[in-house]
Amino acid sequence: MADDMEKTEEPTPKKIEDARKEGNVPKSQDTSSFVTLLVAVVMVFTLSMFITSRLYYLYEYYISFVGTPLTKNIVYEIGFVSLKELVFMIIPLASVVAVSGIIAAVMQFGFIYTTKPLTPDLKKIDPIKGFGKLFSAKKLIEGVKITAKVIIVFSIAFYYLIKYVKELPTVINLSMMNQIHWLAEKIVILVLIMLMIFFILGMIDLLIVRYQYFKELKMSMQEIKDEYKQMEGDPLIKGKIKQVQMQLAQKRMMSDLPTADVVITNPTHYAVALRYDKERENAPIVVAMGVDNLALKIKEIARKNLIQVIENPPLARQLYGSSELGEVIPENLYKAVAEVLAFVFKSKNKEL
Repeated sequence: MADDMEKTEEPTPKKIEDARKEGNVPKSQDTSSFVTLLVAVVMVFTLSMFITSRLYYLYEYYISFVGTPLTKNIVYEIGFVSLKELVFMIIPLASVVAVSGIIAAVMQFGFIYTTKPLTPDLKKIDPIKGFGKLFSAKKLIEGVKITAKVIIVFSIAFYYLIKYVKELPTVINLSMMNQIHWLAEKIVILVLIMLMIFFILGMIDLLIVRYQYFKELKMSMQEIKDEYKQMEGDPLIKGKIKQVQMQLAQKRMMSDLPTADVVITNPTHYAVALRYDKERENAPIVVAMGVDNLALKIKEIARKNLIQVIENPPLARQLYGSSELGEVIPENLYKAVAEVLAFVFKSKNKEL
C-alpha cells in the first residue's frame, strides 16, 4: 500500500494536459530572457543606421534653435518633435522584442490559452501557506540560481572591464575615430560574451525547470489507477470513444459498399447492402446497413456504382433488426434473401 502512494511514476498525458489547463507549464525565464536579449541586440545593430540618422536629425533640429528665445510654444514644439522621434526609434525595436518574448515562451511549452491563473482564489492569499512557500526547497533553488547568475555575470563583466581599463593609456594617444572604433569593438566583444553566458545559463535553467516540473507532476500507482478508472467510467469519454468508433465503422462500411450485389430497402427508412460470392462465402454478407439519412446515403452510393436497389420493406426491417455488419445473414432469412439474389443475378446473367 505504501508503494502505491509513493510518487515514483512519470505523469500521464492526462495529468500533463490538466496541468496545462491550470496554466502550470515548465517555463524557463532565463531561456526567454536570452531569446529576447538576442533579438534586441540583433535589432539594435540592424536599426543602428536608422537610429543614428534620427539622432543626427534631432541634433540638427536642436542646433537650429541656438540664439532663438525659448517661448512656451517653442518648448512645446521641441518636446513634441523629440517625443515623436523617440517613439519612431523605439516602436520597431519594442515590437520585435515583444513578439520574440511570446515566441520564446511558445517554443518552450506550446501555445495555451487559459484564464485559470487569473481566477480569484482565497487560498492564494493564505498567510500560512505563503510563509511556507518562502522557505520551500523550490524557493531555495531559485535563490541559489539567482545568486549564482549574478556572481557569474558580474565576475566576467568585471574581468573584461578591468582588462579594457588597462588599455586606456594606449587608447588615449589614438585619434578620435580610432578611439571610437576601439570602443565599438570592445562593446561588440562584451555583448557577444554576455550573450554566450546567458545562452549557457538559459539552457541550464531550462533543464532544471523541466526536471522540477515533471518531478512535481509525478504520480503514485494509486493515482494512475484512479485516473484510469475515472476515464473508463466517464460518460463523456465513453461517448467520445463510441462516436469515434461509429465514424470509423461508417467510413469502412461506405468503402466496402461498392462490393455489394444488392441493396434491400424499406424504401424510405431502412437500407441493407448484401454481398454473396459463392466461391469465398457460405452465405450472403452484410456489407452496409443504415436508417433514415444513412439509408439514403447507402442508396445514393449504390446507384452510382450500378448496384441494384430492391424494395422489400418486411425483409429490409428483418435484416436490419437481426443482422450484424460484416457478418453473414441469419439462417431464417436465407430463403427470402436467396429469392432476391436470384432475381438480381438473373438480370445480370450470373449464377447463384
